[in-house]
Amino acid sequence: MDAPSGTYRLQLTPPRFGFAEAAALAPYLKDLGVSHVHLSPVLQAAPGSTHGYDVVDHGRISAELGGEDAFTAMVGRFRSQGLRVLLGIVPNHMAFHGPAVESVLADGPKSPYAHWFDVDWDAGGGRLVPPGQGEPNYRRFFDISGLIALRQEDPDVFDATHALIIRLVRDGLVDGLRIDHLDGLTDPRAYLRRLSDRIAPGHDRSDHNASERDPERNASERGPERDTSRTRRWILVEKITARGEELPAGWVCAGTTGYDALGMVGGLFLDPAGERALTEIHARLTGRSTTFAEVERASRRHAAEHTLRPEVDRLHRVLVRARPSDDSGALRDALLELLVAIKVYRAYVVPGAGPSDQALRVLTEAARRCRAPLVPAVVREALYGDPEFVVRFQQVSAPLAAKGVEDTAFYRWSRLSALNEVGGDPARFAVAPAEFHAFCRRVAADWPLTMTTLSTHDTKRQEDVRARLAVLAEIPDAWEAAVTGWRAPSSPLEPDLEQLMWQTLVGAWPITEDRMSGYLLKAMREAKTTTNWITPNKAYEQQVLRHLHTILASRIPYEIARFVARIEPWTRANVLGQKIVQLTMPGVPDLYQGCELVGRALVDPDNRRPVDFGRRRARLARLDDNRAPGGLDDEKLLVTSRALRLRRDRPAWFAPPGPHEPLTAVGPAADHVVAFRRGRALTLATRLPATLERRGGWASTLLAPHDGRWRDVLTGYVHEGPQLDLAAVLDRLPVALLVPEGAV
Repeated sequence: MDAPSGTYRLQLTPPRFGFAEAAALAPYLKDLGVSHVHLSPVLQAAPGSTHGYDVVDHGRISAELGGEDAFTAMVGRFRSQGLRVLLGIVPNHMAFHGPAVESVLADGPKSPYAHWFDVDWDAGGGRLVPPGQGEPNYRRFFDISGLIALRQEDPDVFDATHALIIRLVRDGLVDGLRIDHLDGLTDPRAYLRRLSDRIAPGHDRSDHNASERDPERNASERGPERDTSRTRRWILVEKITARGEELPAGWVCAGTTGYDALGMVGGLFLDPAGERALTEIHARLTGRSTTFAEVERASRRHAAEHTLRPEVDRLHRVLVRARPSDDSGALRDALLELLVAIKVYRAYVVPGAGPSDQALRVLTEAARRCRAPLVPAVVREALYGDPEFVVRFQQVSAPLAAKGVEDTAFYRWSRLSALNEVGGDPARFAVAPAEFHAFCRRVAADWPLTMTTLSTHDTKRQEDVRARLAVLAEIPDAWEAAVTGWRAPSSPLEPDLEQLMWQTLVGAWPITEDRMSGYLLKAMREAKTTTNWITPNKAYEQQVLRHLHTILASRIPYEIARFVARIEPWTRANVLGQKIVQLTMPGVPDLYQGCELVGRALVDPDNRRPVDFGRRRARLARLDDNRAPGGLDDEKLLVTSRALRLRRDRPAWFAPPGPHEPLTAVGPAADHVVAFRRGRALTLATRLPATLERRGGWASTLLAPHDGRWRDVLTGYVHEGPQLDLAAVLDRLPVALLVPEGAV
């Protein structure tokens, strides 16, 4: 496997954007500089699906997207431009629809498909209970009753649901796989081993008999499998890692889909000095002094007692059967406390294999935060107990983390919503350059083909919304004054929702009322305080939306526009800075569709709106014709295309085993630049631009990479070493990508 240099995510959406439309982008994506086209799922999905994550037939490519012939033709078009394919797949669940589900609905446990699904037959009276007809008695994807989870631990289920995917890989149509929601599976490690074995070049089906008998293959004795040779396919896992958490030992993959990098890069452009001020402002504007930890705990508890109650009830029944001598109510109290206290998605305990040191640490630390007397007993059951409880405990803790934190707490606490991002921790305010460089060195050494990202189809807000909001940490007083002036004494919004509204209006400006209304409706329902998705409070929702209309019909939009214009020079530095860092740091950069220009979309469905690729083609052609950038869109496209092309054309500089070498500036503004070397390329990006401006600019701040002449591939200007004057290097753009003159 040649090392990928960059990917471009396309969100396939029938009928307006299928295989034919994707194929037409091949020349543009080649010119942009990526090596892989990153496709959303392509298997036959439920009728009317707009995303492909609700598969109904694993043996067919989506007819609505064009079918298998069109898929093959699209891949051929990509190949003609030197592009390969990274495909998203959904092993954890499928739609509650289609022949398999209908068979189980009709015949219950006697159906030949009954073993596909994790059904509590006793709770359903011997039948599969459809959505809306009672409490769900099957494992779901999170709390979505329309998505039923699959038992991929069963080899027959794996074979039936992966045969087509494996054929696409082995036939050379697909070059890598992005595994969605791996944490929902019974045993992620065994799943990755089986998948890797099946798609390995030269694999014979008879070769996997031994691994089916012992899928672990002593994986607990190995470290993480970081095989970057040609004998392995490129496999990435959608995995949220908490601070300090590592991927478990024995996972056969190249790394994650990049949320850890997103948090690191975003934090690098946040001023830690603004934390205290924004915390105090949040308390004054909301009338609350709660910490995120308090909000998170309450939100996790809400998810356990309401959103995921069917799953928790079933887990409790298993626990009671395992410990019949303990009081049922006391066991439930302990179970809920422990689930709420876990700070990661899951502990990855394999029944019968013994817990890893990491699993012991996760549950021991969680138990210390609990008071219920039977918590130690529940911990023992989760580590060493009944296999059904061991597995189900983890399959509940993972969705509880997602629903309790990212889909509830993130909408209840809005100190700075740029931090309320998938994989992020709103309580962790900023990332020091030294911490960022340490992260990059670990990636370069251990996971060089992991993915990095700034925006995905799941992010709460796109990268440049966060880049603009990051400026607020440098100007907290101005921000408080602005919001105080905009607020109405009679606002019907809950205090945190109102702060989220103002931050969203500023971060995504300009934004239409329709888009903002859709976002606010989703935000207040996700918060689940006054309204929710199941029993919406229509009266409150209408009050909120009427108040938004009143705001947008007043003079406030003009004031928002003036505020945004005032901070735009600093926003520009953050937009370009975080982009060039993501594109050149260790790992493989992933671009979400359209974000080669300024990306200010909000959470889905806003971020799945059609992308104007014609506009992007025309802008790139003008830049390639040596036209000067005509604004921030052009500047971001320039940074994106030139960095991607350099990675593609000089793989020895960026691909494994290339290291990450931090560079240190000297002078009064040294803290305002992040700089590092990849091969013979130097990346420079401005940090904390508002503070830099207040202190008078770069003054005599210097960087001394080496003797010689350095050309900036973004501007074409040449700078003389051995010392580089940052005021000169960063005069035209707040970022630079330098190479030795004549090297490119």
